[in-house]
Amino acid sequence: MNTPVFSVGEKIHIITRRLFPKDVNQHFAGEIQAVSADQIRVEGHVFVYNSGKNEYEKRPEKRIRIFFMSGAGHIVIILPKSANLESLHYANKNGRLVFTDEKGFSLDINEFVPIS
Repeated sequence: MNTPVFSVGEKIHIITRRLFPKDVNQHFAGEIQAVSADQIRVEGHVFVYNSGKNEYEKRPEKRIRIFFMSGAGHIVIILPKSANLESLHYANKNGRLVFTDEKGFSLDINEFVPIS
């Protein structure tokens, strides 16, 4: 029997792996609402890479997404409970791409995704 490794209420950042070079770079950050052995339901925001501006843009509307965790299609990072989900955004800090809420939480993204 598979035991879920995620818990309801956890805050996460998900990087969806691109399958093809022209696939859109898409990230998601939110709070887990439900968990099963191979799926999680998350409410949060989508971040899409805008190549014209060379930056990730946060979509203003909240979305609920189901992610299937049985494959290798996602990189999932557990965020601290203190991370403010509504304030999260991408910023360039000293030449590094970081995901931050500007309130104490900051995650260096360069190890996961190259800056284009």
